[in-house]
Amino acid sequence: MSTTASVGGADSRSVGGAGSGHPVDPWVAAHTSPEFAVLRKRLRAFVFPMTAFFLAWYFLYVLLAAFAPHLMAITVVGNINIGLIFGLLQFASTFAITTIYVRFANRSLDPVSSRIRRQLEGETW
Repeated sequence: MSTTASVGGADSRSVGGAGSGHPVDPWVAAHTSPEFAVLRKRLRAFVFPMTAFFLAWYFLYVLLAAFAPHLMAITVVGNINIGLIFGLLQFASTFAITTIYVRFANRSLDPVSSRIRRQLEGETW
């Protein structure tokens, strides 16, 4: 089935007024809907700052390792030094960001995307 064909058969909805004969593509309608704009805005509001934070944190680690090896070599306990701790914190921050994103998506993105999906499945545009 094409993306312009309706699930239940012929589509009487049209672009350009009643009876013009051009069916509405439900995917285009979904993409241009206010709900999709809200979804896109919420996603970007989370992803861009979080990406900037993680990249800054990652490059801090790389730059310290490259230009301040004496700092990274400071022993904390036994054979564990600051560089090793920073390296392990990279993994911890990745898991933390993933957990934060899942909670954010469940709370802020999933309800909107579910409404869009229901509209597409029912083709109520």
